[in-house]
Amino acid sequence: MAKEKTVYACTACGYETPRWAGRCPGCGAWNTMEETLAAAAAGPAKAPKQRPGTGAEPRPITEIPEDDTLRLSTGIEELNRVLGGGIVEGSLVLLGGDPGIGKSTLLIQVCANLCRAGHRVLYVSGEESARQIKLRAARLGIREKELYVLAENAMDNIEKHMRELAPDMMVVDSIQTMYRPELASAPGSVSQIRESTSLLLRLAKESGTAVFLVGHVTKEGAIAGPRMLEHMVDVVLYFEGDRQQEYRLLRAVKNRFGSVNELGVFQMTEKGMQVVANPSEQLLSHRAKGASGSVVFCGLEGTRPLLCDVQALASQSWFGTPRRTVEGADSSRVALLLAVLEKRAGLKTYNQDVYINVAGGLELSEPAADLALCMAVASSLRDEAVPADVAVVGEIGLAGEIRAIPQCERRVAECQRLGFTTVLLPKENARRMKAPEGLRLLGVDTVMQAIAVLFCGKTR
Repeated sequence: MAKEKTVYACTACGYETPRWAGRCPGCGAWNTMEETLAAAAAGPAKAPKQRPGTGAEPRPITEIPEDDTLRLSTGIEELNRVLGGGIVEGSLVLLGGDPGIGKSTLLIQVCANLCRAGHRVLYVSGEESARQIKLRAARLGIREKELYVLAENAMDNIEKHMRELAPDMMVVDSIQTMYRPELASAPGSVSQIRESTSLLLRLAKESGTAVFLVGHVTKEGAIAGPRMLEHMVDVVLYFEGDRQQEYRLLRAVKNRFGSVNELGVFQMTEKGMQVVANPSEQLLSHRAKGASGSVVFCGLEGTRPLLCDVQALASQSWFGTPRRTVEGADSSRVALLLAVLEKRAGLKTYNQDVYINVAGGLELSEPAADLALCMAVASSLRDEAVPADVAVVGEIGLAGEIRAIPQCERRVAECQRLGFTTVLLPKENARRMKAPEGLRLLGVDTVMQAIAVLFCGKTR
């Protein structure tokens, strides 16, 4: 019996080579070459599997109609926001997230909402049986006749049933379990994921069916499989959050039909994913008012202003190297800010263990959170509470200066809506805008001035 031929494929870009290499010749990534079975050789008389192109002719861009793209409402306001207004006909959407985070639950709710609106939906599962899906649907109260369930892994059979049913939307859960029978490699390999996604992309564009792909994630948080998987699809969504917490965050990192970095907030309940209509109020509802080390920050997630509780705790260190524990922010950025506090504001942190936490499971990545992080640390070091009606925004430079931040008007309006009376912000932003009625704007130039203003000029 002839030995099966194997090749080495890069898990990052899909580059194939007959020999192993420590560094991928295609993308330059290290230690990404994995051995996989090569595709079975085709006989000389076998017809090619690839379909012909669309046969379209080139046209001047001025003659192309500007009709609005047809969108289907998911029935879930937060998901519509993240998608840019709804599901685009013929789009290919990739949804990734940790196991048990709620991806399948959210998608089966979307399927039920579309069925209630008169659409036909096909749910393809390669991991669960049809009975298991029925049990989840019954738990959520879903009994729609136009929702079809198919437990299948082979892409040829999925293609046949999709063409017969002609659904308006199809869910594939998950893409890592699908395989093309004509390929010799195992499901989940680079070649199988690439070819299966390519087939689904072609079916979506030919039929106009919107296809949702569920993707597994690696321990680093990236979607498993070749990196080209994210380049092939139209939309990439990430479901974030701790399974022990009740809140789930849905974030768009790629969207050909809308803005990126939009954020949707959901709450996991016994009835499935429920929309959090006012996430700022929810995130601040359990805030400990009057406690030192707690500061309210107004960030921007896409176009949405979002208030959150930034917490810091500084305590005497009994070790040679003090501890720095950060949850919800960049640890290297926090180390930089602690150095600025010590050098420019005279606050000694070299003998203090510093713990940072952003309540609610949010991840703060924008520089506008610098001032709130510094004020939280200063509050804990001085053991003085920041007034409960004060919000803080601003970016800090290495010289201790407070830099202007974008879209400050939108942040201030959100603070006013939630009943805050004072906002500490960069002086440059305070000059450019008029304070809303009932709200006081405190503009500061340096981190030392911010500490003096916030703590009434007291020194320890």
